[in-house]
Amino acid sequence: MQFKNNTKQRNVSIQGLRSFKDTLPKNVKRIINKKGHIYSETLSNWKYIVGVELFKCCYPKTFQSSNKSGVNTLVIMVKRGHEVDIEYSKKDILNKMNTYFGYSVVKKLKFISFDDERKVSPKLEIHQKNVTIKRYEDKIIDIKNEKIKQSLIELTKVFKKK
Repeated sequence: MQFKNNTKQRNVSIQGLRSFKDTLPKNVKRIINKKGHIYSETLSNWKYIVGVELFKCCYPKTFQSSNKSGVNTLVIMVKRGHEVDIEYSKKDILNKMNTYFGYSVVKKLKFISFDDERKVSPKLEIHQKNVTIKRYEDKIIDIKNEKIKQSLIELTKVFKKK
């Protein structure tokens, strides 16, 4: 009897506990393999690596790893106005990153500045009171319980922000 190797179904069932790696979807596995453990370790220990002062004004955005002959680059988002501080501490960040991992992980840092201020236009403030769509608004008004009604209105405000 011959078995088909190209079927999309699993032929082997796993009994008992599975490893965490086997439970992840394929898309998540690709992201983890692409970015690696370096990016996740950098995110979780960023405050320790750069210090408290720099932690308040910057954070790592991406880690771009290239081939063996290429240069590994860490892209850092910096609040506008703090670029000079980060530029002066560039060598310290590189040294701390490489000593934390035990080998030369990052060879280049790239900085991108962003505005931290959130400018809200007056038009958005006016419409923030009535965020829901008209058909949902009618259904919410029909609810008799005031606590549930207010919580649904707050929920729609949260969804509108996202």
